[in-house]
Amino acid sequence: MSQTPILKVNNLSVSFTTNDGVVDAVKNISFELRNGETLAIVGESGSGKSVSTNALMQLLPNNAIVHSQSSIEFEDRQLLDLPEKQMQSIRGDRIGMIFQEPMTSLNPYVKVGPQVAEAILCHRAVSRSEAKAKVLELFDLVHLPNIEQAYTKYPHEFSGGQLQRIMIAMALINEPDILIADEPTTALDVTVQAEVLNLIKEIQSKLGMSILFITHDLGVVKHFADRVIVMCKGDVVETAECHALFDSPQHDYTKMLINSIPKGSKKPIDAGAVPLLKADDIRVKFLVKPHFMPSKNQYFEAVKGISLELKQGETLGIVGESGSGKSTLGRALIGLLPSTGTIAFKGQNLDQLSQSEKFQLKKDIQMVFQDPYGSLSPRMTVGDIITEALTVHQPNLTRSERMARARKALEEVRLDPSSINRYPHEFSGGQRQRIAIARALILEPSFILLDEPTSALDRSVQLTVIELLKDIQAKHNIGFLFISHDLSVVKALSDRVLVMQKGEVMEQGSAEDIFYNPKSDYTKKLIAASFDLEKSTKVA
Repeated sequence: MSQTPILKVNNLSVSFTTNDGVVDAVKNISFELRNGETLAIVGESGSGKSVSTNALMQLLPNNAIVHSQSSIEFEDRQLLDLPEKQMQSIRGDRIGMIFQEPMTSLNPYVKVGPQVAEAILCHRAVSRSEAKAKVLELFDLVHLPNIEQAYTKYPHEFSGGQLQRIMIAMALINEPDILIADEPTTALDVTVQAEVLNLIKEIQSKLGMSILFITHDLGVVKHFADRVIVMCKGDVVETAECHALFDSPQHDYTKMLINSIPKGSKKPIDAGAVPLLKADDIRVKFLVKPHFMPSKNQYFEAVKGISLELKQGETLGIVGESGSGKSTLGRALIGLLPSTGTIAFKGQNLDQLSQSEKFQLKKDIQMVFQDPYGSLSPRMTVGDIITEALTVHQPNLTRSERMARARKALEEVRLDPSSINRYPHEFSGGQRQRIAIARALILEPSFILLDEPTSALDRSVQLTVIELLKDIQAKHNIGFLFISHDLSVVKALSDRVLVMQKGEVMEQGSAEDIFYNPKSDYTKKLIAASFDLEKSTKVA
């Protein structure tokens, strides 16, 4: 690794004009990225990590103000002074970027293969067949299944983890000098995360590429980065070599981040707890190849005859690799996807209920989706988003009463109640996920399906959310179906764990049995691939 800097950031300050006044997001930060180096920027949600790199790429929204003293030099070129046309020749070619939310970064109307090919066709003199061959090569490198079929599919036909791999392929296709990776493994399960990080490392060593790695996952940082910048509320509070930072952190904020590791286990439920949700032989099929004779249609079976039971006040964790059928199973259980089999909620068979009875059940069944940006309306304020369900299920409440409930919900998920009039795009990814959790909690339901609810959250906020979910569950006796690839969070929050692979149950049992005495080779592989911080990392 050369000590020569390829990127110099000096005195960068960025502010935003909002309904609540001017917000200083980045405050006079400076750093250098060396040739061939992996520099990690870590910090809590809203600390200014993504804003800094978006400023570098000139991708800030219209309400952003980059202060005049700011300077960003790439190979002695001042990026902040470049016109848009020159920046377009740099973006995606000399500097590649993996965005935090793959579901909103891809065009839903265009097949993924041509979308990735567009990145090389815009910057290289290659034919469409050559571009396709390069795309297929990268799809194979990032371990996307059935690459020929994947090329012709639309984004909605992939899981969140698979979409993230497609975004990684797009960012690497032109072999850039700098790769900006904004939470690149957030949506990935632990085995694919390890494979993708190893892949990026291989390409880095081959090309001498520099990486600016933005993440809240300190376990990944410890195994992947050369140097680390720690940001807090727009300021750089500490910069150090990676091993030195973890062995001897200097700033109290850095120590807090390192110590914020989900640990412990959930308090057991009462022995006499009654069943809340019971599912028997659940199967979900998707039509892959239609035929003019329906009997010859070809189907893909995503969930293959799964049975489970969830008791009142219990948390059932569902883990498995991306594409294993976790989210599909969860959505089938709450009626968002058609399925076969029997589903009973509070002893009532859902197939036998009338439409009005099903409507009454909706306030008892809530969901937190994996992608907070896609599940929050960009045209509604946070207050209206959180209280929307109250207007349907509790219409007698006045607007002021609803907004008081919304402010309380925001406080519970560690967001400023004064942000109630802001819009989703004014929040970081982690903050948006907390808004989605607040929306699900406001009706105090009996059952919540949590689909990767902490994947976009930094570790310290994860601890808060885990404790919050535990407290609310204990207070209201709520049952949680918790889908996640983060094994440490599943371990801390779950009573029982169900391990899925390719639509089937590989193993299920108590959280303690699954994590300390796994039976199947697949479960052992998942646990071994986890990048959790070792206990020895804990500092005083």
